[in-house]
Amino acid sequence: MRNIKLTIEYDGKKFNGWQKQPNKLNIQGEIENAIKEITGEEVSLNASRENRCRST
Repeated sequence: MRNIKLTIEYDGKKFNGWQKQPNKLNIQGEIENAIKEITGEEVSLNASRENRCRST
């Protein structure tokens, strides 16, 4: 097993959130599918969030 760090940014307007959900377009599922297409390996993503919006 290997670990790879990805830093991603996306416009989520057409998605139903980050987390995989049955029969709904989501970020996690799309990234996992893209990695599988490139590497041929099933992957499971773990995510953390950094909120860069700050109130003044």
